[in-house]
Amino acid sequence: MSVNQQSKDRAKKLRKNLTDAERLLWKCINRKQLCGAHFRRQVPMDRYIVDFVCHSRKLIIEVDGGQHSEPSNVEYDIERTDFLEDEGYKVIRFWNNEVLQNTEGVVEAIRLAVKEREHPVPHPKNPS
Repeated sequence: MSVNQQSKDRAKKLRKNLTDAERLLWKCINRKQLCGAHFRRQVPMDRYIVDFVCHSRKLIIEVDGGQHSEPSNVEYDIERTDFLEDEGYKVIRFWNNEVLQNTEGVVEAIRLAVKEREHPVPHPKNPS
């Protein structure tokens, strides 16, 4: 997955300007707090930037605001998810209000996904 400089610059800006929900979730998942999984935040992957990714577990976490319910954004998110899943990643999504109002439940769902992907099956395009 190649990444252009523009995506790298945009990701750097996004890392400095996390939403409240992203900031809260980051406090819960950084520093290998969930089953030893190492997450990175605002990471360029090809033409997309994902909110959080654990490459070793092939797991992506997206935290979405209300703009993601607009029809054009729904289509974009489907295309984006399909691309990332074609690369062998599992994408899980949470709404901002879920993270802010049910942080414990969101973290538990992520923990279960991390455990489930403890030994991800190599993707056919990238066998180990």
